[in-house]
Amino acid sequence: MPRVAVIGTGGSIATPARHPLDLFEYGQFAKPMPVDELLATFAPALKDFDVVPVPFRAIDSAWADAALWLELYREIDRTAARNPRLDGIVVTHGTSTLEETAYFLNLVVKVPVPVVLTAAQRPPNGLSSDAGLNLVNALRVAASPASRGLGVLVVMNGEVQSAREVAKTSNFRLHAFQTADFGVLGHVEPDGTVSVYRRPARRHAPDTEFDVRQLKDLPPVEIAYSYAGATASAVEAFISSGCRGIVCAGMPPGRPSPAQRVALVRAAQSGIVVVQCSRAGSGRIVQRSEDRDAGFVPADNLNPQKARVLAMVALAATTEPREISRMFAEY
Repeated sequence: MPRVAVIGTGGSIATPARHPLDLFEYGQFAKPMPVDELLATFAPALKDFDVVPVPFRAIDSAWADAALWLELYREIDRTAARNPRLDGIVVTHGTSTLEETAYFLNLVVKVPVPVVLTAAQRPPNGLSSDAGLNLVNALRVAASPASRGLGVLVVMNGEVQSAREVAKTSNFRLHAFQTADFGVLGHVEPDGTVSVYRRPARRHAPDTEFDVRQLKDLPPVEIAYSYAGATASAVEAFISSGCRGIVCAGMPPGRPSPAQRVALVRAAQSGIVVVQCSRAGSGRIVQRSEDRDAGFVPADNLNPQKARVLAMVALAATTEPREISRMFAEY
């Protein structure tokens, strides 16, 4: 029987609704269940696994931050050390920030077994809830030999996605988590088979260069969103705040407004790392010579929120823009 640890962090997957049609306000009226209660809710469907519950948090994922990411990383490390016979680790999470937590873990975790994040778009007792099947499928993927060597994974709606590539693309639909440029890595079939069809090409856990074991927080990085007529106000405020990096969520194909660009050049000249990104959600940054000369770091095809995660982790290791550019090209 596969042995899989389940680390609970809360989210919709663990938050009961008031009634079967309470599909969007449940979080106002109930707190997420601890992980042992969540597992008990679906106990008959988990009979094929030796599940090790690991209490961690019971929160709305909108409360997730860098300090929580670091503690979750340490909990994953402790869980693997305490249970040497584990086949895999599942982290239950809220959908709002799942992609950011998953990508952070994909950059830093060192455990040899698969780490899989899962969540739900509907509460566990809501009509047509996806919570139970997502949990079972995450256990299947975490226990599967096919999952080894793929980095941190996200399993939702029967699909296996790379933590680097997946993003939440819809507020309430069950197929909310998508990989825009490349598609899924594989599927979980109705009989429980895990089918993998491609492998991530970029560097990923556990074979990464980042060491965050001694950190209590990560360097602050902010996101400046670009739009027609955007002023420099947000960028100037971020400069004044003492942040270490600014991600520009530029207008496609990755351009700030003229006023923002002037402020971003000034930020780069002052030693703040400026990461050039796009709000489009698909396609990589092809850097112009003027932005290269300004010292901007191209974000490849990472969306703004994931570019911020990598910038934070990178800045914990170096402040050299060329070195950070290498990291964005490799991870």
